[in-house]
Formats: sequence, C-alpha cells, structure tokens
Amino acid sequence: MREQPNERIATDAIKAWKLTAQLIAIIPLLITIGAFVAAYYLEFLSFWIGAVLVVLTVLEWIISIVILPKLRWRRWRYQIYDQEIYIQHGILIVTRTVVPMIRVQHVDTQQGPILKKYGLSTLQISTAATTHEIPALLEEEAADLRDQISELARVEQDDV
Repeated sequence: MREQPNERIATDAIKAWKLTAQLIAIIPLLITIGAFVAAYYLEFLSFWIGAVLVVLTVLEWIISIVILPKLRWRRWRYQIYDQEIYIQHGILIVTRTVVPMIRVQHVDTQQGPILKKYGLSTLQISTAATTHEIPALLEEEAADLRDQISELARVEQDDV
C-alpha cells in the first residue's frame, strides 16, 4: 500500500470551517427554537419533544463546530508528484485519489468570502471525468501549486 501524502492544508482551514459551520447551523437552530416556542404556546407538541429537539440541535451545532473541523483538517493531505497528484481526505471513510497528470485538463483556484477572510484558496483540478479539490491552501501556495500542476500537465501532454 502507498504511504499517505505528506503535505497538509493550512491550519486556518479549521477557523474557516468553524465559521462556515456556524453560519449553516444557525438556520436549523433558529427553526427548532421557533418550532419549540410555537409548540409551547400553541400546545400542539409536547414540551419534552420540543426540548429534545432543541438539545439535539445544539448537540449537532457543537459537534459540527468544535469536533468536525479539527478531524477534517487532520485527515486532509495531498502530494504533488511529477506523474500524479495524490489526495487523501475523509473522517470516517478515508478517500484516497490519484489523479494522473496526463488526465489534468485545467487547474483553477477559487476563493469565497470566508476563505478570503483567512487568506486561503481552494485548488480545483479538472479532468474529463470530474473535478478534484484541495481546499483551504494559503493563497500564495495555491497559486504556486496551480502553476506547478499546469506545467507538469503540459509536460506530460507534450510527451505523449
């Protein structure tokens, strides 16, 4: 079996993922609290059912903000070789992907408002079949990798 890749994404990815999780988790939390309050005053749901829903929603919020970003960061690794790109990610199910350089069609960097706040970018590697991502790299590192992969893919295509 192949050794796991050495390169890691930026540690600020944890902060960016926590912020994203907070923004996403606030919607179900507000809906659950609203349903709980409505059920309490309109008496169409038991108080205990509403309380359990609120507790479960808060637990989900804590897990998605405190635990998952750190685990996700620990599992994300990548390695760029002359002939291929090796990507590994996943918390419970670890996915290992090898992208041959000869299959790379183009490479992009992408940056939304949350990644921009932390000076991060996502590297997207497109093949004919799919697009692979290496998320939350430092902006300069993402640009350098984009250029490096583009050059390596061009060399591979010239050799064929």
